[in-house]
Amino acid sequence: MNLLSRSAALALAGLGLMQAPAQAQDIANGEVQFGRQCVACHVVRDPEGRVLAGRNARTGPNLHGLEGRVMGSVEGFRYGDALDEMQARGVTWNEERFLGYVQDPTAWLRAELDDRRARGKMAYRVRDPQDAADIYAYLRELSGARAAAN
Repeated sequence: MNLLSRSAALALAGLGLMQAPAQAQDIANGEVQFGRQCVACHVVRDPEGRVLAGRNARTGPNLHGLEGRVMGSVEGFRYGDALDEMQARGVTWNEERFLGYVQDPTAWLRAELDDRRARGKMAYRVRDPQDAADIYAYLRELSGARAAAN
């Protein structure tokens, strides 16, 4: 790329007119990453009680049906104050919120709640943004596949 082309590309990027293509989500990698990064604390259990992913972990809430669910609303799970506040506000999980949360739960909650003292109980962070996106795709697939079968 010559100097003029590089300058033009930088200018367009600065104006938001040139965007990097979104990376495709890899459900198979999401399954692998869930097994590596999430399974110690989370399970994906459908409404009939069948475990679709994970074991009987109870440190974190069940992740079945996450998309569209009100944050902090899994029955019988004790959330921290920050997620209780998100629940009170009726904020629902979507991909953007999931990605922000799992990559740095406390920082994300502080920004969302505009409260520098907010804290997440989840100490783990998914370091790779692509892995986080893949985990979300995998969870969505598990929940959608079960819902479609019913």
